[in-house]
Parts: sequence; structure tokens; C-alpha cells
Amino acid sequence: MLLAGLAVVGVRLLAHRYDRTVSKEQLLSPDARQARTDLDTGINYLIVGSDRRPGAAGADQRSDTILIVHVPPGLRQAYLISVPRDLLVAIPPDGVGYAGGQDKINAAYEHGGGGEGGTRLLSATLTRLTGIRFDGAALVDFAGFRRVIDLLGGIRMCVDTEVRSIHTGVVFPVGCQQMDGARALDYARQRYDLPNGDYDRQRHQQQMLRAMMDRAGETHLRTDPVQLDRVLRAVGSALTVDTNGVPLDELLFALRSLPADALRGVQLPSYPQTIDGVSYVVLDNGGGGLFEAVRTDRLPDWSRANPRWVNRL
Repeated sequence: MLLAGLAVVGVRLLAHRYDRTVSKEQLLSPDARQARTDLDTGINYLIVGSDRRPGAAGADQRSDTILIVHVPPGLRQAYLISVPRDLLVAIPPDGVGYAGGQDKINAAYEHGGGGEGGTRLLSATLTRLTGIRFDGAALVDFAGFRRVIDLLGGIRMCVDTEVRSIHTGVVFPVGCQQMDGARALDYARQRYDLPNGDYDRQRHQQQMLRAMMDRAGETHLRTDPVQLDRVLRAVGSALTVDTNGVPLDELLFALRSLPADALRGVQLPSYPQTIDGVSYVVLDNGGGGLFEAVRTDRLPDWSRANPRWVNRL
């Protein structure tokens, strides 16, 4: 989505130039992959944000963010569907060593060994749950995105509830404020001492992506080729992608007209529940028809009928 925001500066030329800075891997399980991606009929992408730490083993890696990005036919709107990381799901076997079982969806990434293998198992888990097959996937290293935000000169985030970081002890006061990369990522990862817990964390991460797109689209990048080069290289180094055979420049060119104000954040209809002393998130009525709306390209209609779960970014 950030790359799509940068596309205003000449997407085909830039995508071709920086295509080699983005790692390409098989991130989707075969049964989670669309047989053929047709950009004219809309797309569904899986975005996995990893808080990988230096020296961490595969089993110690966690998926801090799980997003399904749905762009309906016409490519004029985009819905960022946040999947709660504590969502109770059935994780299938990985075919290597994990036998499968009931667990939090966040655990699928760990059971798959993190990285590419973890993303494949996560995609298989989501397809089993939702029936959605994906047109591609991206694995985002949020540590790398910290540098992207810094190169953009920081982003503007609006804090609606004062919260103290459980990671750094920093207090985020209420109000709109400029944040550097470390501060923005710290804020977007908070879920404790917030009125709606993890649901607020999901919304704040959606807001952070929108703020990055807004900042990336500002005029100074288009007139400063040196800074633009640095930003694009930082974005590329923070991404691993699976475009399902679609050239990256074609994907970005197709998304070139996607306006930033057309982004919608969607929360999965669900509720918290404690089972055997463990806190989970459980689907509300199977997701309230959300998954079917994605599969049948009726998400705009579903959003109007379910405003509780949708917010404009």
C-alpha cells in the first residue's frame, strides 16, 4: 500500500528500477493461492507484519500484524481488514513437523517457523477459515519500516486515548502529534490500557499505514530524487513479496489511481473470550458475512450495513 502511494512519481520507471531491491519468495500456500490473478477483477492480498528481532530463531518470531487487503473491481477503494492475532482458529498441518490443531492465529506463523514458511502456514489457515484465496502476499519487517518513516521525516498520528508504552515506558498524550519511526511503531503496537484493547491496536496500525501513504504522497518527494531514492530503497529492503506471477510494475501501475481517502479500516466481527484460562478472540456469528462479502466482491455493501466494524482512515 505504501508503494502504491509512492506510485504518483512515475510508477513504471520506479518499479522497474527498484524491483530488484524487493525480495521475492513463495509466501502463499498452494491451497491459499488464486490460480490466476486478474487485476481487472479486484485483488485480495495478505499482509503480514513481523516484529523480527536480530538473532531470533524461527519459532521465536511473531506476526504482530495480519491484514487482508481487499481492493474491489475498479481499484478505486481499498479495505484493510485486520485479523486479531488472538483469534481462535484451526491451524492445518504444515507438512514438515507441525501436526495442526486449535490455537491463536498468531501461532500459525510461529508453527510454520516464521518468515516465508510461517507466512505460508498462516495463509493456509486464513483460507481454511475464510474461503478467500489470495492474489499475493507481502511480509513486512516493521523494524525496516521504522527507517522508512524516519526518511519520510516522520508521520502525523492522532492519539485518542493517553497510553503508556509497555515496551519503552513512553507516555503518548492525547492529541495529534508528529512521530518518528520508533515512536510511531511503539504507539501502533500498544494494546494494553486502551478502551478496546487489541481492537484499538488494529485501528492504530491501520492509521499508521494511512499516515505513511499521506506523507509519501507529499510533493517534496517528487521534487527530491535523492530522498526518493532513499525511501524506495528502504521500503524495498523491508519487504518480501509474492505477486502470484504478476510483475511488480504492473501491480503498482494498476493501483496508481487508488486515492488515499478511499481507504477503509475493517475490524473482524468478533469478541474476546477466556477458554480454560487463556484469552482468545472468537468470531461473532462466523464473521457476520464479512468473508462472503469479500469472496463475492460485495464488501462496499457489507460495510454500509455494518458501520460498527468499519472506519474511514
